[in-house]
Amino acid sequence: MGLSHLDERGAARMVDVTDKQPTVREAVAAGEVWMRPETLALVQSGGVPKGDVLAVARVAGIQAAKQTPSLIPLCHPLPITSVAVDFSFDEKRAVVGITARVRCTGVTGVEMEALTAVSVAALTIYDMCKAADRGMHIQAVRLIRKSGGKSGEIVLEEE
Repeated sequence: MGLSHLDERGAARMVDVTDKQPTVREAVAAGEVWMRPETLALVQSGGVPKGDVLAVARVAGIQAAKQTPSLIPLCHPLPITSVAVDFSFDEKRAVVGITARVRCTGVTGVEMEALTAVSVAALTIYDMCKAADRGMHIQAVRLIRKSGGKSGEIVLEEE
């Protein structure tokens, strides 16, 4: 399979989706922010001086999903109907897990929107906690599953 964002000369292009039929599309992405246990405790207790880290990161992730075509040059603007950003904690590893679920009825998928939501939520956590923990790192941003369109459902990892 060739790369759909390249024309016959190898130049970048936006894929023509004019003739595709709209279907319900959904994508789920995930990622992690690793930090010191003390930093995780601050996040969980609401003790970060900048404010409620998870509330701000949730809104940032939702806003990012809606702005994906402005950030990723060849993404189509999509009529997003739902974005959910959720968090989990792994105290043993001192990790904040991030999951984003994006839905729309459209002619192309929402994988990039879900991945962007996770990435920006992770960056927001990093930004809000960096004064307390310079050693944080973001990792494992990935697509978990997608559905809709002619590909149907693709599950890359169990939720």
